[in-house]
Amino acid sequence: MRKLNHSEILERQKEKVKEKRLPIAVILNDIRSLHNVGAIFRTADGAGVEKIYLCGITGYPPNAQIQKTSLGAEKVISWEYRKNPIELIESLKKDGYEIVLLEQAKESILYQDFKPSFPVCFVIGNEISGVNEGIVSFCDKIIEIEMSGIKNSLNVSVAFGIAVYHIRNCFFKDIIKIKI
Repeated sequence: MRKLNHSEILERQKEKVKEKRLPIAVILNDIRSLHNVGAIFRTADGAGVEKIYLCGITGYPPNAQIQKTSLGAEKVISWEYRKNPIELIESLKKDGYEIVLLEQAKESILYQDFKPSFPVCFVIGNEISGVNEGIVSFCDKIIEIEMSGIKNSLNVSVAFGIAVYHIRNCFFKDIIKIKI
């Protein structure tokens, strides 16, 4: 075995960029940390997300702090700023998106038990207070990541990565079932 060198990795990724994005959108609502926004851009690009919507107080490109952690992903993934997340969610629902919150709630299911209906819009909330209470009633599903330790949550960008890769894997499992 041999580890790929940097040039080989870059060459491989040039082909990946040509692939169609997955029917997954993301709403970042009131994310305070620009480092988290940048990390989410980078992870969303890696997962093949089609679009990121930045809402409320969430910062947006161009911004040096976002660029520091996104490493340029904000230049290749489609994004849009919208002040009002509820109006956006209503519009996405009309377009057939399943609205899924990453949040702790009585109605939540474990992320690994979630089976998305595509297209899906994944909503991520503030690092301290989570998704705005007004948004909850507009969702179709709520998923959460079970915590075993004393802390009750993960960093928002880490939690996003876990959940979005689960959704991505579900998409590819569905594609394999369709082909069989």
